[in-house]
Amino acid sequence: MKGPRNLIRYASVLATGIPLAWSQRCLDNPENNIGASVHTSSGLIEGHAAPRRAEVSEYLGIPYASPPIGDLRFAAPVAYHSKERVHANAYSPDCPANPGSVLDYPGFTSQAPRIIKSFTQQLRTSQSEDCLYLNVWTRPTVSELKPVLLWIHGGRFTGGGANNPYYDGQALAADHDVVVITINYRLNIFGFSGAPNLPQNVGLLDQRMAVEWAHQNIAGFGGDPDRITIFGQSAGGASVDYYSHAYIDNPLVAGLISHSGTSLSFEPNTAEQSAGYFFTASKILGCGDSRDNHEQVVKCVRQKSYREVVKASAKVPAAPSPAIPQAVFHPTVDGITVFDDYAKRSSSGNFAHLPYLITSNNYEPGYYRVSAYSANISLSDEAWNNYNDAAFTCPSGASARYRFANDVPVWQSHYFGDWENLRLYPTSGSYHGADLPMVFGTSEQVSGIPNSDRENEFSRFISSAWVAFATDPNHGLTKFGWPRYNPEEKTLVALAYMKDENYRTIQSSDVEQRCPAFKGNSTLGKGAF
Repeated sequence: MKGPRNLIRYASVLATGIPLAWSQRCLDNPENNIGASVHTSSGLIEGHAAPRRAEVSEYLGIPYASPPIGDLRFAAPVAYHSKERVHANAYSPDCPANPGSVLDYPGFTSQAPRIIKSFTQQLRTSQSEDCLYLNVWTRPTVSELKPVLLWIHGGRFTGGGANNPYYDGQALAADHDVVVITINYRLNIFGFSGAPNLPQNVGLLDQRMAVEWAHQNIAGFGGDPDRITIFGQSAGGASVDYYSHAYIDNPLVAGLISHSGTSLSFEPNTAEQSAGYFFTASKILGCGDSRDNHEQVVKCVRQKSYREVVKASAKVPAAPSPAIPQAVFHPTVDGITVFDDYAKRSSSGNFAHLPYLITSNNYEPGYYRVSAYSANISLSDEAWNNYNDAAFTCPSGASARYRFANDVPVWQSHYFGDWENLRLYPTSGSYHGADLPMVFGTSEQVSGIPNSDRENEFSRFISSAWVAFATDPNHGLTKFGWPRYNPEEKTLVALAYMKDENYRTIQSSDVEQRCPAFKGNSTLGKGAF
């Protein structure tokens, strides 16, 4: 018998427009409804069985915003509405970006090139400016609406995409009672143009629109609109924290998870800096610069093909950095989606007081050393340690302390895992992104090498923790056995600290010894985002 809360949730499913017969069939015979059609604001979405987990319904390439082309290039997203049938059987193209390249690195393992190509979105995925789509994985049971995990990928705000073996949601949805969503959002100059007199940070506005779509439609896929957790890594982790500051009054989500990045991890551009980068690109395109009529310059750039614009953006010089050159087309302070003093805002509690899980890796530079080598940049071990702390360890700790000081439920973890099939070279350690296949259950797909039994055990553990949080953001992790963060106690959850244990709790100061010297300055980690 359903309790009152379940009746409300069940009514929410029916309110989405799903035929009663379909809902009842899912209750009685879920295996017969794999990929069943779902009515949404984007149309009637037809799915299919996930290729590796046949018990999961997979819906790929669902449009959530109108194609951002023509006059919508550089503009705020416009919600997509349709009553047409959508055959959600293939990923959409990635949003336009400049793909990198993978050179050799001393000591590379046989799997390292494949891992790097996956992580940096170099697996021959197509690109198009018509890229604002999302993907859903769910097991077709609706007797109890499920928690939702909505993923925001990283990539320095200049690259990446949802069509990536790292973020394949079928294993996570199959092994846990959760709905998984991954999204595309505009990148590089298209998402963070800096063009004056236009909305800034439209890539972040895309993320918000995807959340709005999920809140409106996810019940049709068996997801609970009142239990959406957004989670992301690197630029995606910073985006999650940005979101909490931008949507204080109407967040539409119940929980936040940031991997390897918060709002304190780097300094966003000023409006003047971003405008300068835009006009540098516009001049390369033959469209004029800041001395010309700004409306005419934007009009001209909008008339260029996206390939021309991508190539021009690649010619804009990177910002100087003590480590890796800083990408220039990234978030801009506008006082709406991005602010100029996150430490002050965080200290005063000026953010959505949502439960927050913050995590970082013990040696993020294990990945960045490969990029630096490819760019002929040589840094000392001491510089790399500074980079690790300034961009990741210290901002993560500071963000956790600010939440704690404002009595917001917060948990912090630190990942130490170093699995043989995910190793890049002998000392790559727990590098940037190494934790993600553990959460998504995709290590074998990423590396091409089977997991060890111990690795599978840990992967089930960490994904269970993430789902526990999404299921009940206020209390789920406490019930799971993790202590809420307190900087004065042993509450930092050290994940895979030893090979034979899933976690242990340590003092946050055990990994933040160097942080006081930085005084909140992330400059030595510049270029990570």
